[in-house]
Amino acid sequence: MRLSGTFAVVTGASSGIGQAVAERLASMGCQLLLVGRNPDRLHEVARRTGGEPVVADLENPDALADLAARLAKLQPAPDLLINNAGIGRVGSVSEPDGHHFERLLAVNLRAPVTLTQAVLPAMLERGRGHLVFVSSIAAMLGVAREAGYAAGKAGLHVFAASVHAEVAQAGIGVTTVVPGIVDTDFFARRGTPYPRRFPRPLPPARIADALIKAVERERVEVIVPRWLRVPVALRALAPTTYARLAGRWG
Repeated sequence: MRLSGTFAVVTGASSGIGQAVAERLASMGCQLLLVGRNPDRLHEVARRTGGEPVVADLENPDALADLAARLAKLQPAPDLLINNAGIGRVGSVSEPDGHHFERLLAVNLRAPVTLTQAVLPAMLERGRGHLVFVSSIAAMLGVAREAGYAAGKAGLHVFAASVHAEVAQAGIGVTTVVPGIVDTDFFARRGTPYPRRFPRPLPPARIADALIKAVERERVEVIVPRWLRVPVALRALAPTTYARLAGRWG
């Protein structure tokens, strides 16, 4: 897919990966509609990229419905939807925190599903377009004390694969981006800092570059950094061995 001059919608655009993606797309001459929940930061990104800011809290069902309706009516229709917005939380699965679990599923799964359904009819009618889903390595490996986050991203991962199976023959591209640890405000917002020395967090720009390249090359899935394919493959081929190693080394 040639991205130059296309119309892209980016969620979670006020910071982190979304901001980096918006900046990369702007440098390629793309028309941008930028969705975020932090008004000040979103408007600053919009100012730098020339994008149109849309302040929306995707956790709120009414705000999500309004945004979906707006996307469905856009003229011209978007060529590219990048479902990047996400939130996290650390806590034991045994804790009575149903509200937090619902928040995680609302933003990480319900919102991208709803927005995809909003833009897909126009893409199918034209026979072109591309959907991007920013997942997480947690979706493929599981992470202790992040069951809600991992579950939402895993659901998103399988949703993306199912959408690809359904629409690929109609000319619609679908790409899932699987980042490892990224140096963003994600950890501060979830209330717990990143505790490890290895692996070191990656800059958001690296994920943005991988995402752009994957779309251009019509890749179905990309894992960043590449070495994370090793634990993913080990878990797929020998899940018991992987679980023992993960339990020992964390």
